[in-house]
Amino acid sequence: MRGTVIVSFAHGRDYELRITAGDAPLPTAHEGDLWLSQQFDEFGCAPRSLVGKVLALDKVLEVARAAGEKRFAGDVAWAERYARAVLATLKRESVRVDIAGDTVG
Repeated sequence: MRGTVIVSFAHGRDYELRITAGDAPLPTAHEGDLWLSQQFDEFGCAPRSLVGKVLALDKVLEVARAAGEKRFAGDVAWAERYARAVLATLKRESVRVDIAGDTVG
């Protein structure tokens, strides 16, 4: 499976992370969600829901926000792991994470 995750911090400040068919297989959806959950906890992210439930899309957005632009620019291994977890968890081939717009699409 091939896939692309674009993380946008502002206009013109996008990080495109491509996973190609020649790369190692993606983790399972459960493994991807587990990794995102661990990162969510390590960064001290708070649930967006008033009842405290953390949705997969919330993890994707809040982990990227907490990691910050410097991590995506400077830690290629972490950024690739993030992209692989996002693609596996959401079961999509293309994901755009818009930090400024507060959306995942």
